[in-house]
Amino acid sequence: MGSLQLQDFAAGWVGGAASVVVGHPLDTIKTRLQAGQGYGNTLNCVLTVYRNESVAGFFKGMAFPLASIAVYNSVVFGVFSNTQRLLSQLRHGDPPQEPALADTALASMVAGFISVSIGTPVDLVKIRLQMQTQPYIKANIKVKPTVPGLPAYRGPIHCFRTVLQKEGIAGIYRGAGAMLLRDVPGYCLYFIPYTFFCGWITPDGCISPNPFSIWLAGGIAGAISWVTATPMDVVKSRLQADGVYLNKYKGTLDCILQSYQHDGLKVFFRGITINAVRGFPVSSAMFLGYELSLKAMKRGQTETNP
Repeated sequence: MGSLQLQDFAAGWVGGAASVVVGHPLDTIKTRLQAGQGYGNTLNCVLTVYRNESVAGFFKGMAFPLASIAVYNSVVFGVFSNTQRLLSQLRHGDPPQEPALADTALASMVAGFISVSIGTPVDLVKIRLQMQTQPYIKANIKVKPTVPGLPAYRGPIHCFRTVLQKEGIAGIYRGAGAMLLRDVPGYCLYFIPYTFFCGWITPDGCISPNPFSIWLAGGIAGAISWVTATPMDVVKSRLQADGVYLNKYKGTLDCILQSYQHDGLKVFFRGITINAVRGFPVSSAMFLGYELSLKAMKRGQTETNP
């Protein structure tokens, strides 16, 4: 039982790393669309980034998420699987029992809650790094950069240190409220559809889902989860990007009200297309990485302990 718990965390790490490589270019576009200015639609944003920064522009700030999202995902999947198993054990007293819908929902909420404590600083640094290439003039901000023409942050560690020095712990956790409102329901709409579609697609008589079932169920779950999470994701991106040059928003509610007054209701659906498109391959990669590595580890375990 003990080693199995650790396997969930290890498999989550693999899934997280796979999802970053697949999803980071689209994530950069999503952040620029949500928090940047002058990009227009998704295609225009892709072309602008490519013209100005070439292919490397899409992978800006990827080293940090690659390291951190792997750990973050490891915690999310580890907490979810172990909570679900624990609830199932408390209910039935026997772990192999199929978890009830209530167990999956509660485990998803716990995973979402825990994820915010790790995810908020990670996302803040990633978004600040993605956004600092925004030209000062185009953003209509009459603020002199510390060093004219140079980015505000030299890298993830410098960014983290700078935010901590200037804004304290509250600065590092900027957007945590919005992230909580995004992730607690978001993970319910992630793990529940995945469980449902995986069971539905998997042929009768199969003990475990095949890679195609995992890929399809993971993709559908990711698309559903991200589409429904988009409004709070916009608010979180705006809150976290705010502060590279000056602070515009006082908090989550203030950001919602200001965004609505300035751009109307449509602003909360900014990047919804790219979230849906990105949600599919990212979640497919994540669940495939998770399930296949978990299967490999369990196989390895049975071979070493016959």
